[in-house]
Amino acid sequence: MARISDADIARVREATDLVAVVQDVAPLKPKGRDLWCCCPFHQEKTPSMKVDPSTQLWHCFGCGEGGDVFGFVMKSEDLSFPEAVRLLADRAHIDIVEEEGRGPRTTQNQKLRLKEVCRETAEFYHGQLMRNPAPEAADARNYLAGRGFKTPVAKRWMLGFAPGRGALVRHLTSKGFSGEEMTLANVALPGRDGRLRDRFFNRIMFPIFDASGDCIAFGGRVVGKGEPKYLNSQETPLFHKSKVLYGLDKAKASMAASGVAIVVEGYTDVISLAEAGIANVVATLGTALTAQHIRLLSRHASKQIIYLFDGDEAGQRASDRALGFIDSSMTPEAGRTKTELAAVTLPDNLDPAEFVAAKGADALRQLLAQAKPLLEYGIDRKLARVDLRNTNARMQAMVEAINLLAPIKDSILAKHYAVEIAGRTQVREEDALQLLAKLTPLRRYEARDEVSAPAPSDDGPVYEEVPAGEEGYGAPDGAVTLGFREAASRGEMNRLRFERDFLGVLAQNPAASAPYLEAMAAVRWHAPFNEAVAFALVDQLYRNPAIDAAALVRAVEQQVPRAGAMLSAQTVPEGRTAEEHLAFAMEELQIGDMEDSLAEMRMAFQSAAFTDEQRREAFASITALNQTINQRKAAHSRSIPVG
Repeated sequence: MARISDADIARVREATDLVAVVQDVAPLKPKGRDLWCCCPFHQEKTPSMKVDPSTQLWHCFGCGEGGDVFGFVMKSEDLSFPEAVRLLADRAHIDIVEEEGRGPRTTQNQKLRLKEVCRETAEFYHGQLMRNPAPEAADARNYLAGRGFKTPVAKRWMLGFAPGRGALVRHLTSKGFSGEEMTLANVALPGRDGRLRDRFFNRIMFPIFDASGDCIAFGGRVVGKGEPKYLNSQETPLFHKSKVLYGLDKAKASMAASGVAIVVEGYTDVISLAEAGIANVVATLGTALTAQHIRLLSRHASKQIIYLFDGDEAGQRASDRALGFIDSSMTPEAGRTKTELAAVTLPDNLDPAEFVAAKGADALRQLLAQAKPLLEYGIDRKLARVDLRNTNARMQAMVEAINLLAPIKDSILAKHYAVEIAGRTQVREEDALQLLAKLTPLRRYEARDEVSAPAPSDDGPVYEEVPAGEEGYGAPDGAVTLGFREAASRGEMNRLRFERDFLGVLAQNPAASAPYLEAMAAVRWHAPFNEAVAFALVDQLYRNPAIDAAALVRAVEQQVPRAGAMLSAQTVPEGRTAEEHLAFAMEELQIGDMEDSLAEMRMAFQSAAFTDEQRREAFASITALNQTINQRKAAHSRSIPVG
């Protein structure tokens, strides 16, 4: 368990000025002997947060938050206490020593040494791409040339080739780096015989730089056939995927000038767009966009962050996940802290690189100019999926679209969109507004969320308990709207258990997953953490249907931190096959989803304005769904019970 000494904490505190730290987040104005600002942690127009330069303490009289500089950084950056200390130590150029068990953790000097390892590795890989005469290196050059990445582009982006076979280990050893340093930087791994081997073999290499331009990690694309197609560095003392964006070092100046940031999904998309003159573009690194990414981009792009989705199926799944970022920061009430998060989907199943190659950069600029605010984009997606001429489909779409407004239900913007949804679904405005008012918030998934409470640690709580109805997202009364640990009934506890059970057994038996991938995308997961895990499983299994269980769990863990603990905990009951268990659990989830839909349809039936013919049609749909549920329940009760 990591621990920072009290002496080091005191040194960091003494070297840090709270006023300067707060000033980076919110402008301060003097009032008496104190400084005041609008609190960055809740919406307000009149400053209510006080900063006392003499005591180095802050307090908000509006929301009640307060503390020292570490507390401010923990809340503003969403960090644990040790992470806040490390961040401020880096800012003050203080070398701290942490202890884990009996061994020392990474110090600031060691981090600088690891950056040297990464820098030397990037230069070695680049030299191999440029000069290695081997057929594999030639194949890498030909692939890049085919994508339009010829020598000048390869030099600008420091692209490389990893030959493997211990070539990098030998090179770094000759430069005086130790095996421990190579392993910590994740450019080498111990083999089965104990000897160090190169982590990357026969791959085109994309160095990953931090915002300051220092190389901290790598992404590798296999040359020819092989799995995984892309392999990223694992988490290291330098590299945390949820906090790093590929290309930010090159894009930040253009972001600052334009006020706009564009987020895509891949390395080659970033390079293609930047080389075409669209320089304000970055990519996530094998993970979905995170709240930390958005905060990072907001520092450079003051006007808008545009999420550019591929037109293929994976891109559409990513766009659905992005709707989880809808929150109060997007509303006019947020004032200066308002974040304009927009989205646009590329047509014809194209990715950004393909689109620019086929249609040109100007066509992409025109498409980006048409990007819609994320709320509007999400509502359009919900309504476009159904035939609005069908009464049943229209009611369901109306409920799902208004559901998106839960995080901002009390804002003027939510009421505006509720009225718009009412018009598009032929529901009375007052009924739509009443449905909006009934929404019960449910928290959204964040990277640190956990299914159950972990043991406490020096890093603080990994899971922050939020009672149902206090924060995040929800659904109308009558639908299930509960958080992770607080359920209204034993039925909801069983539902969450079935979700975890299904996901864990599927992850441990990937060969049995094929019949369920499409169904998983349609499940209405009650726990946002489970939904994130499900999307990650589907992504990985579509990419590599032959992946084994261990590799699958590791891959999902990299996308959704702490997913591994849940996925590895489930077991198939004795006497049953994985296929039987998965079939039973999926049927349980689908019946539960149908019951949720029935409750929502009944609510909409009671509130919507129908003609007599529409009312008869709606009642018939509700009756038919109820009969279907009863039939499936009867058949389900005769199948294998889950113990």
